[in-house]
Amino acid sequence: MFTGIVEELGTVAAIQVDKAGGRLTLEAPRVSEDLRVDDSVATNGVCLTAVAVDPPRFEVDLAPETLSRTNLSALKRGDRVCLERSVTLNTRLGGHLVQGHVDGTATIEDIRPEGIQRTIRFSAGRDILRYIVAKGFVALDGVSLTVVDCDDRGFSIALIPHSAELTTLGFKRVGDTVNVEVDLIAKYVERFVEARRG
Repeated sequence: MFTGIVEELGTVAAIQVDKAGGRLTLEAPRVSEDLRVDDSVATNGVCLTAVAVDPPRFEVDLAPETLSRTNLSALKRGDRVCLERSVTLNTRLGGHLVQGHVDGTATIEDIRPEGIQRTIRFSAGRDILRYIVAKGFVALDGVSLTVVDCDDRGFSIALIPHSAELTTLGFKRVGDTVNVEVDLIAKYVERFVEARRG
């Protein structure tokens, strides 16, 4: 379980991907400092297990399911990724409850400066948009954000300078993709409503 508050922007030191899966090596001095093998790390919002740790680097395996559903297969050496270690009972819940179970991706359609913020508009499929509501939570590349507005084609968020500096969203461009995890509560509500109808 995570909060969507990014701890560090890690750097891809190496990535190997084929049909069977892959291995990702990340350089992250802060996150790797007390990381142990078997610990969970949200990597661009994807819950991955550390399989080797040698600070300042650690390695994670990439299953075919992960590669098919997320933007991790497009990573290259030198790319930056959002990293967050799993929560503890002492962790402040500054964002919202994020599982690291990515539902799919969304594509940036527009980036518009408005005062200190950047309003970023995303397009996404119906399977994601059905759970997006204005002023609700969404995790993009593992970043806990509030939805500004939404319609049947996409949604937008407001990115403040602090979040732009500390996350991948600050250097994304139009056409780039982000990993999306919708609010878990929305899925449960839908399931309960469907069960009552059935």
